[in-house]
Amino acid sequence: MRVAVLAAPGRFEIETRPIPRPGAGEALIKISRVGICGTDLHMFNGHYAADNLPLVPGHEFTGTIAALGEGPERLRVGQKVVVDMNIGCGNCYWCRRQEILSCPSMHQIGITMDGAFSEYICVPERLVIAAPDDVPDAVLALVEPLACVVRAARKSQVTFGQSVVVIGAGPMGNLHVQLMRTIGAAPIIVTDLSQMRVDMACAVGADIGVADPEALHRTVMDVTDGRGADIIIESVGDPALYGLATTLMRKGGHIAAFGLTGAGETLAVDILSTILEENSIKGSVAGIGQDMHDALTLLVHGRIDPSLFSSAVFDLDDIQAAFDTHGKRPGDLKSQIII
Repeated sequence: MRVAVLAAPGRFEIETRPIPRPGAGEALIKISRVGICGTDLHMFNGHYAADNLPLVPGHEFTGTIAALGEGPERLRVGQKVVVDMNIGCGNCYWCRRQEILSCPSMHQIGITMDGAFSEYICVPERLVIAAPDDVPDAVLALVEPLACVVRAARKSQVTFGQSVVVIGAGPMGNLHVQLMRTIGAAPIIVTDLSQMRVDMACAVGADIGVADPEALHRTVMDVTDGRGADIIIESVGDPALYGLATTLMRKGGHIAAFGLTGAGETLAVDILSTILEENSIKGSVAGIGQDMHDALTLLVHGRIDPSLFSSAVFDLDDIQAAFDTHGKRPGDLKSQIII
């Protein structure tokens, strides 16, 4: 089988490897479509998990069951599936609480172990989720990123009628906007330096788009009667924007910390104001378990518009070009690799 190995930051190599055989409790997946995640781009640029290289990245994927190891007959060969990328030990305090991301021995497909930029992959059968056969691969490859957004909304406890500011109108910011619309948040304000991406977010659910940083604070205060927004979602990963978020939320408001910053970067918080105003901030990084099932359900039933996320499609042999040109294609919210 062919695999795309990120041999070093900025350099992919196509290798030929044996097709793995599934052991007991494992499923062999023939991969059909993989999305390029922001995390993959951070790895490509040497900003994240560089000590794990060389590695086969890729964790936003779909495919079909090619073979099954010994174990429960929950799945069938030929069935379309998606896969939860997060592998916990299953026994520790965190795993028992369904907080697998904190498991001391957690592994993540495509980040700490070889992933889906490959023709086949073996994964634990318990992490495989059956998908309807009539849902396009391009849509199923969005389940994992949408699951991350579902988890962030769940942790924020956002509900209908709440005002939300989404900072960043990239692929994840766009999904945040769409999910907020589905939940019933109002008004939804999206901001980004790219007018093109702001317009794309407004087309799928944002009520107000702001591309001028100087106008953002005034706009938020105008539409919330001077209170500030209930929920601020930082979806960029810039410490300065996290600081901006603190100025946009109302007393008793909430910041959803979603965008990944560099290691060691900090946010200065006025502790007394946080206490007296009962403000909160909560991090969220990946979808796990039920988040994946909920994301699949939302996509299957048309609650999310997937059309903006598959305009750029590359073959596995062209993966280097897909990564090299990503920053030059602002109109493409996401690139996908066909295997």
